[in-house]
Amino acid sequence: MVWGSSGMGRGTRETVLGTLGKATVLWIPQEFQNLTQSFGVATWKRDTSDPQSKEVLLKYMNGNYTNYAPSQNHFHSSNFSLEILSTQRQDQRLYEYIISKDAKEKVWQIQLEVYEPVSDPDIQVLSWALVNDSCTVTLNCTAARGDNVSYSWTGLEASSSSPCAHNGSLLHLSYHLNATSLACACTASNPVSSSTVTFNSSACSFEQWGSGSPGLNLVLVVVPIVVVLVLFGVFTALHVGRLRKHTPLPEDNEVRTIYSQVQRVEKQKIPCSPPRHGAPLLHHHLRRSHRFAPGHSPGPRPDPAQPPGRATHPTGLLAPLTEPRRGAHDGLRQRDAAQDLSPPARQQPGPETPGIHTPRPAPTSWAGGIPLSPAK
Repeated sequence: MVWGSSGMGRGTRETVLGTLGKATVLWIPQEFQNLTQSFGVATWKRDTSDPQSKEVLLKYMNGNYTNYAPSQNHFHSSNFSLEILSTQRQDQRLYEYIISKDAKEKVWQIQLEVYEPVSDPDIQVLSWALVNDSCTVTLNCTAARGDNVSYSWTGLEASSSSPCAHNGSLLHLSYHLNATSLACACTASNPVSSSTVTFNSSACSFEQWGSGSPGLNLVLVVVPIVVVLVLFGVFTALHVGRLRKHTPLPEDNEVRTIYSQVQRVEKQKIPCSPPRHGAPLLHHHLRRSHRFAPGHSPGPRPDPAQPPGRATHPTGLLAPLTEPRRGAHDGLRQRDAAQDLSPPARQQPGPETPGIHTPRPAPTSWAGGIPLSPAK
């Protein structure tokens, strides 16, 4: 321990290893503890990014102390040590414990190094070969996490001549197939932690390293599943496309159903309607062939007060009118009906022959396209 002038920063230095995320205690030797009790004045400091300045963490004076970072540090007044509650990478600094005596001070320096602990290592089989009843295997041992990780291979029988003895992550191992009890251990370590995993040589194939070769097992399992899913998706798409192609839309079915109901209603409404193509010919024949005998008086004209659908027969009976069925010849039938209901055109009187009287035809009443003759 060296007493130096104030501000010189000289002293004894030691290195402390801290684990990332865990607590780290910065101890001071017993001599510094005794000096602190004698002089009663001490200070904890650490370096900053600026080499010309330092950060004061705690001040102690005659049994009382002031902690400037209570959420990060804890001071133990019994031995004057400083505890970092959760060590982070930014805590990797140079720390100083300074005892003041008049114009002089005594310094104890601590260099803190922070490491992330190693995770459990994995053993991967990079290659294997079977030659003359001997198996040659290349193994690789790796840890996913950890700072400054080193690897070493050892045999479980603790022999220096073991084929497993090797430093480094890669191990080239050759053994006879009868050596079923051969086991090699891989240890991954760094200054603050270590972890070990074991490789057992039970047979010369990939089956023995199921836990040590997750990548190969993943490929062997995932690839068939992906192929099956792809084939199933293609088959389903083709099947759905065929169903959509041959299945009519719901709107078409509804229209066809309504249209069919309308046809059935019309058929029930007109059960005895005349054929479509014969009706106009029948009307034309009746209109030309019907004549009144001479001396007959024309029948009474239709009464406008009568309800539609009936006509007055000369005998006084009401003849029902059958509503014609609508079809492709509606236009022709309506034209014929209009000609039948209109009064015949009056002919201009010509020169009369003496002794000959020409009778005029009486108006004809029509009911549904059939002329009704007056009662004789």
